[in-house]
Amino acid sequence: MSSFCSEPPSQLLLRGIHQLNQGKFFEQHETLEKLWLLEKRSGRRLYQGILQIGIAAYQIKRLNHHGAVHMLTRGTGYLRPFAPICQSIDVSNLLIQSERILQEVHSLGSEGLAKFNWSLTPTVRFVGLTDSSYPL
Repeated sequence: MSSFCSEPPSQLLLRGIHQLNQGKFFEQHETLEKLWLLEKRSGRRLYQGILQIGIAAYQIKRLNHHGAVHMLTRGTGYLRPFAPICQSIDVSNLLIQSERILQEVHSLGSEGLAKFNWSLTPTVRFVGLTDSSYPL
């Protein structure tokens, strides 16, 4: 996976992450799913992991406790092998954020999910990318 992780992020990956970072969770799913389906190498799990973290946030908005827990658990499982950094993505940071979100979701329970602290919304960070390489 080291050669996969040293590749620069594609424009499709950048677009999907931009959507996730803007809270467009459904849209990021559609974008990253295309990328995940196109990629045949094992690195496709990176895309699937990011996609599922975004879908977890979508499930929180829908007050779907089970769906949020399921996606956070699976998503982090897919991401762990790519830490600390892959394709300029700070995977370690995304894992930390996802664990905090999962703790919050567990603590609120299914009845309290409407009180989710949206300041915990996941934000993908890049290492070594300039703003000019990020699509607007």
